[in-house]
Amino acid sequence: MEKLLRPDDTLNNRISYYLLMLLLLSLPFNLFYSHLFLIGLALHTIIQIHKTTIKPLLTRANFALAAVFFVTLLSIIYTTNKSQAFTELGRQVTILLIPLIFCFNPLDLKKYRHNFLLVFSFGCTITITYLFLQALFTIKYYHLPLKALASPAFTNHNFSEPLEIHATFFSMQIAIALVYLLYVLVTETVKTRKFFWLICSGILAMGILQLSSKSIFIALLLIINIALPWFILKGRNRFRFMAISTALFIVVMAGIYTRDTFKERYVTELKKDLSQSTDAELTDPRLARWSVAISVGAQSPVIGHGAGTEIGLLKDPFFDHKFYRSYLAGLNAHNQFISFFIKSGIVGLMVYLCVLAFGIRAAVAKRDLMLMAFMVIITAVSFSENYLDVDKGIFFYSVFFSLLIFSASSETTGTHAKNIV
Repeated sequence: MEKLLRPDDTLNNRISYYLLMLLLLSLPFNLFYSHLFLIGLALHTIIQIHKTTIKPLLTRANFALAAVFFVTLLSIIYTTNKSQAFTELGRQVTILLIPLIFCFNPLDLKKYRHNFLLVFSFGCTITITYLFLQALFTIKYYHLPLKALASPAFTNHNFSEPLEIHATFFSMQIAIALVYLLYVLVTETVKTRKFFWLICSGILAMGILQLSSKSIFIALLLIINIALPWFILKGRNRFRFMAISTALFIVVMAGIYTRDTFKERYVTELKKDLSQSTDAELTDPRLARWSVAISVGAQSPVIGHGAGTEIGLLKDPFFDHKFYRSYLAGLNAHNQFISFFIKSGIVGLMVYLCVLAFGIRAAVAKRDLMLMAFMVIITAVSFSENYLDVDKGIFFYSVFFSLLIFSASSETTGTHAKNIV
């Protein structure tokens, strides 16, 4: 634990270590703190720049990490909504800034990767515990039955409301923390520590259920049942783990079916999202909105309509198709792939797909469970949210993608568990 809080390094590197750690811990909270620690890390990096410690800048990895920013930058040239385009570009500057910081900062990210992930996971566990305590306090204050915890008043966005963060974007962070703690749990040999990791993992798993993000649930289903055993286990242990985890997911699904709130969120709403719209619907199914959004993108299929144009272009088609809720709320496509198609055409979409392919290939080549988990999470969320249009999604993408790529090692993940603290 001493190495976790007081790393054996130079003073400058220790300051960078603490600033990056604070940046990770701040991600679930108000963006003021994330911006503050990012600015602090950037300024500290500038102060200690030395040509002997600068990492290569013009690399394929750096281009992949910053590619989304450059797509937005180029699509500003022909956009019809310059003000909104520059707003989007301003949000996405983090995607360019963080890889540059890691290139110029001499901190050895490979050395401290597991420290960062461990502290982030602890922070997420404490945050979820706080949200449950907040919900229980509210239930007690209003003399509600305990079963109200599983009601719509305390699930999804209402559960994360004290932090003022979108439930899916918060779930992305919790999912990364959960996968890491499960990895530590599986590789841990000391029984007392194993029990502690189990408790922490259980808290995060309950948080995932309470947040009720369908895309994250599907992502974790793939990560825990396939990626985790494939990357860190071998032979009989691999298949034993897959059997146990699959059985647990079946039990969880059975539990979801017994609670109307969770059944409505995970099953009924998923069916609605994947159905065609009818006049009787009070909500606008996502599949129907995607169809409208694709038709808008097809009007300029090669290079798109430009950054900042998506919401404005969708309003009239939404109204024409009687998607009045989407029209009044000014909703976007709620699909990152379609969003790229609308704003930057097939060119921008192909760049994003190549970035995803780069990350997945790197994860497989280096047998990197955490990088693979990250890629599965952002791919799954890309089907349901425009996460690269909002600050929380951008910070998650830029911080973790850069951190995991820069700290990746060709060693198998199992060799790192002994060096966490």
